[in-house]
Amino acid sequence: MADTNERVLVKRSDKVSFFGNVDNGTETFNRMRGFTALNTSKNPQEYSRHYVDEESETTDVTGYSPSLPFTFDQYKNDPVHDEIVDILDNEKTGTDARRNIVTVDFSQPVTGGGYKAVKRAYSIIGDTDGDSTDAYTYSGNFRVAGPRIAGTATVSNDGTVATFTASANNVNQNNATRFTPSIDLTDGSEDEER
Repeated sequence: MADTNERVLVKRSDKVSFFGNVDNGTETFNRMRGFTALNTSKNPQEYSRHYVDEESETTDVTGYSPSLPFTFDQYKNDPVHDEIVDILDNEKTGTDARRNIVTVDFSQPVTGGGYKAVKRAYSIIGDTDGDSTDAYTYSGNFRVAGPRIAGTATVSNDGTVATFTASANNVNQNNATRFTPSIDLTDGSEDEER
């Protein structure tokens, strides 16, 4: 019988991100493939002070401003690459440069099927492109633009599309619709819930 308490290494490939492609108001979470960098920087906001009756400083975390620095090799006919490249090459701003990303943790299956997942809106901020002489690359940052929404995700049999379901007990649930794909992205209209 296997030891259920045995330590198991979590691989980088166990935590996979899916990008919310928007097409005519419909959002599809497609697997983010071809990325050579996609790590999380928490960027905590701190409140530090030194009380006169204490020997050392006290620091509290008052918030976070996460970002996901990214680099990818551009592939044609990849819906994620196509949409990011369109945003960056055309220097789109505001809600036109904002998308949801779902990160699925394949190391944490949930009872009833699927896996633990987190959804969040990010602004896509480009940095450089064309840095490599081998493949054409794009790099930049996904900067947080909405609350963290915990939930579960199921993934298609081929592993390319995720379906996200938010948990009922999310903090800031009333604020969770910062970016919705119902926005008509072609005429620049703004989401009234912002």
